[in-house]
Amino acid sequence: MFNRLATLAAVALLAPVAVAPLASAEPGVVTTPDGWKLTVAATNESQLPVAPLTTAASSREYLVAGTFTGTVTGGGSTQLTGGTLDTGYQIGCGIELGQVRLVGSIGLSTSGSTLAGIIPTGVSMPLSGTLEIHPKPGTVTNVSVDKKSFKAAPVRVTLKDVHIKVDGCVGQSFLRSYATLTSSTTDTDDVVAYYGVTKAV
Repeated sequence: MFNRLATLAAVALLAPVAVAPLASAEPGVVTTPDGWKLTVAATNESQLPVAPLTTAASSREYLVAGTFTGTVTGGGSTQLTGGTLDTGYQIGCGIELGQVRLVGSIGLSTSGSTLAGIIPTGVSMPLSGTLEIHPKPGTVTNVSVDKKSFKAAPVRVTLKDVHIKVDGCVGQSFLRSYATLTSSTTDTDDVVAYYGVTKAV
């Protein structure tokens, strides 16, 4: 019995351990009806949450970087006139800060005797209040960082240590990059999008 257990343990040690691959975003690729192949992608991406300058608990700020590229290849049947590469970030907020209201009341009461039958000897002013916070369902905010026009692809936008922020977020936030490549001809626009890996930050 002991030998069997030892053999099983040795086999378990020799067996390869399955490791989940790191998540990576796929390039956006489309072939247009007139034969052009559009590709948009990103490399060297990083997103780092940083303390907001406002120091408000409802603000979210990030330091971001990455290189976004767009290409138009193939032998299309139409004449290309250029296009745009729009790069930015989507910030998803789990709970958005809604209305904040202070509800209070103040009173005035007297106690004890009076002087000359007119002026009370004891006066109190009770003060009470409550703070009402009305959260709203979460929203997604698009923060465009750069929109580059081009006459001929490839086109590139590189970001390094760019601050982006959103206010009014009291829940957990999520961040992902995006890049939208638009290729134009005289009569058409073809659009393909890239989305980075969503990070909970």
